[in-house]
Amino acid sequence: MGVSRRLAGWALLLALVFLLAGCVGIESPVVTPPSAEAPAKTPSSEPPAVTQELQALPTFTPVPTAVPGTLFVDPSRELGTINPLVFGSNYGPWVSLRPETIPLAEQSGVTLLRYPGGEWGDKNDIQPYQLDQFIALARQLNVEPMINVRLPDSSSQVAADLVRYANIEKGFNIRYWAIGNEPTLYSGMPGWEQWGNIDYYNEQWRQYGEAMVAIDPEILLMGPEPHQYAGTPSIDPVDDFGRNWMTGFLKANGDMVDIVTIHRYPFPSGDPGIPATVDEMRTNSREWDHIIPSLRSVIRETTGRDIPIAVTEINSHYTHAVGGQATPDSFYNAIWWADVLGRLIKNKVDMVGYFILVTRGGQGGYGLLDAYDARPTYYTYQLYKRFGEQQVYANTDDPDVGVYAAKRPDGVLTIMFVNLADETKSMPLWLQNFSLDNDVQVWRLDREHMAEELEPLALENGQAIVLPPQSVTLMVMTPACCAGKPK
Repeated sequence: MGVSRRLAGWALLLALVFLLAGCVGIESPVVTPPSAEAPAKTPSSEPPAVTQELQALPTFTPVPTAVPGTLFVDPSRELGTINPLVFGSNYGPWVSLRPETIPLAEQSGVTLLRYPGGEWGDKNDIQPYQLDQFIALARQLNVEPMINVRLPDSSSQVAADLVRYANIEKGFNIRYWAIGNEPTLYSGMPGWEQWGNIDYYNEQWRQYGEAMVAIDPEILLMGPEPHQYAGTPSIDPVDDFGRNWMTGFLKANGDMVDIVTIHRYPFPSGDPGIPATVDEMRTNSREWDHIIPSLRSVIRETTGRDIPIAVTEINSHYTHAVGGQATPDSFYNAIWWADVLGRLIKNKVDMVGYFILVTRGGQGGYGLLDAYDARPTYYTYQLYKRFGEQQVYANTDDPDVGVYAAKRPDGVLTIMFVNLADETKSMPLWLQNFSLDNDVQVWRLDREHMAEELEPLALENGQAIVLPPQSVTLMVMTPACCAGKPK
């Protein structure tokens, strides 16, 4: 009797799903209800492991609806390769690693370093010895380097000379080059008033770009690096004449830019002295499901083509906030960041630069590392180090739970579950077109576990998964076709 009711319930559920799909014109997943039994151009002569080309851009194709009340994963629905450069960070001359934290940096899982991170690069020219030191660090950490050349109070010749020194004289072969940092804030600085005109900025950006590419035609140009891009025209940065910065840049330089870049710090949302609360952070990560599709639409409508997207500066707070329940140095920031990363991956962003690799003293709580140890958000990367390379379809209808899935080349399935809520979540996991071979490996990030491996889990399809409050859980599953224990 219990089995019959359960099957009847699944039949009703599927009928509703197919009805909904038909009404809104989207594709519905093929779901089998449970039976009684079944449940780049390299940066150096010793290149880092991550040298992958930018991925093919997505198209607007229909996707399945979420199956209500479940954690639904279909590994047969491949959604494209995950660019490893989404696991990036920032670094600059104004921060430094101590000997105690270098081993942590080497094992961080960070794949990209943007240099120099933040406004330092707006006020200082990168000196040859500084670039040499940075590339030496990039090689030591096995990461891809990205450079921001100075825009105000500099010249296209200075930028071109830096490219010549880096790629021609030294043979560093740095591929990724951005021009300026947050030019949307320049006009507020004394002596930089002319930068408040988008036309002036566009002319300068193009002049710099042409000079740099003339030295090395293989480099990729990035811009415009606006601050606080939210994908909403009414609040996105505008110039002093009220013209939208992103649209104006793309109209003038969309034919030349190789990667469109934005920055985003959602908090504080009001008084700069009041940091975010856990409740505010819980709902914030969903904004990326609007920001990236909106930006992609603007790019297509303005330029008539697809251009890769990078979020080169991002954290929860733009202030030096520390010590709060949801400040960048907090445990909850790690949970928030795990969900943000998952959504950026799902929306096919190519590069991401968390701000920043290390801070100490009065530099704020941004850093993945402090003076001597790792901050909680560091451990988010420890979980994503084990994530697969091929994104596959995953979804849930619970707004406080994120589920992100990927496959490794050997067919091993990895699933990241993020529970943003203050209470435990228990939901059935339904794996479509995937049969388990053995027990599931589990890693956990919560207040008791810092990305630690737990006991293997004997899992049946359709079984409820228990997600502790404010936690990230990574499951690694071997398909029935394959032998051997995944790592």
